[in-house]
Amino acid sequence: MEELTVLYEDNHVIVVLKPQNVPTCEDDSKDPDMLNIIKGYIKEKYNKPGNVYLGLVHRLDRPTGGVMVFAKSGKAAARLSEQMREGGFEKRYMAVLSAVPKEESATLTHYMKKNSVNNMVYVCPPTESGARLARLEYKVLSEKGGLALAEVKLHTGRSHQIRVQMNAIGCPVYGDMRYGGEKAKKGHLALWAYYLSFHHPVSKEKMVFRVQPPKELFPWSAFDTESSVTIIKPGF
Repeated sequence: MEELTVLYEDNHVIVVLKPQNVPTCEDDSKDPDMLNIIKGYIKEKYNKPGNVYLGLVHRLDRPTGGVMVFAKSGKAAARLSEQMREGGFEKRYMAVLSAVPKEESATLTHYMKKNSVNNMVYVCPPTESGARLARLEYKVLSEKGGLALAEVKLHTGRSHQIRVQMNAIGCPVYGDMRYGGEKAKKGHLALWAYYLSFHHPVSKEKMVFRVQPPKELFPWSAFDTESSVTIIKPGF
């Protein structure tokens, strides 16, 4: 397990970098998870007795890495959760797609349903019982060797949403053989939560965090991710 990377910390929130393949919270694997790793860090750093409070505000799929914020008090957790409900959170991802989308940018709207038995999510008709609306925007930033570097902005926070919706248009995320099969190609899942913005739960100041994907890993190494992001127009 890599050492915890703390991007920002005060009495109310802690913003960290979640490595790929580390669960957000405890799952059946019982592998070290972010929630307990951060609790251990706080307990040790501040020599806190007893249980440490840490509020889980949002999640990232286990194979997805990137920026996450956790709340260090119940008040902060409630206010951040309220921001999420009201659209005050903004989360953007970078993804390398195994095929180039027909449209350079688009809004994708599907209905999806989760099968709790195999933990898979499927696109389904809106009338199906348990169907939930899923919407995202994507923009292709660069193309190389049949792959596409894209920025994705979520409008809803469904489980496995980006992976399922991009696969639904025939452009699975690179390395996502679970949803894309052989078309996705074998390798590290190229999905990264690179941007997070929210208003501080106490000071109300807008906080923005950006972290580039691991440049040493393919297929990220095939693209200039840093330069690509700077050309995105405000408001996307």
